[in-house]
Amino acid sequence: MAEQGPGKIPHLPTPATIDAYGNGGFRFADMSHRGSLLCLPDGIWGWPVTRFSEIDEAALAKVFAQAEAIDIFLIGCGAEAAVLPQALRARFRSLTISADPMPTGAAVRTYNILFAERRRVGAALIAVD
Repeated sequence: MAEQGPGKIPHLPTPATIDAYGNGGFRFADMSHRGSLLCLPDGIWGWPVTRFSEIDEAALAKVFAQAEAIDIFLIGCGAEAAVLPQALRARFRSLTISADPMPTGAAVRTYNILFAERRRVGAALIAVD
């Protein structure tokens, strides 16, 4: 991924399906990225989150900035499912976005299906080993 923007965050400037995940990263668009990802309408971004407990308003700022282009937001929580804190559930609801936390593998598969259907989907994917 190209290094772009403030702080040189890795960014692919177009959305894409995820071809593979595991070993601490992801493969997509004939490239690979080690670490977690945000898949958004403006592309795929490196994301510094490594654990579900690190997800907060600040970690999701890029998501909320593009809320008008997202109907469904998947949260790949890592190896296990988790429950989104009430404050974040309320924030997504206020933006009329359905936020669905699930294990990362399930989130990748669901994201790929919804993306292929041209749905207005985004995803936050925590890398797994």
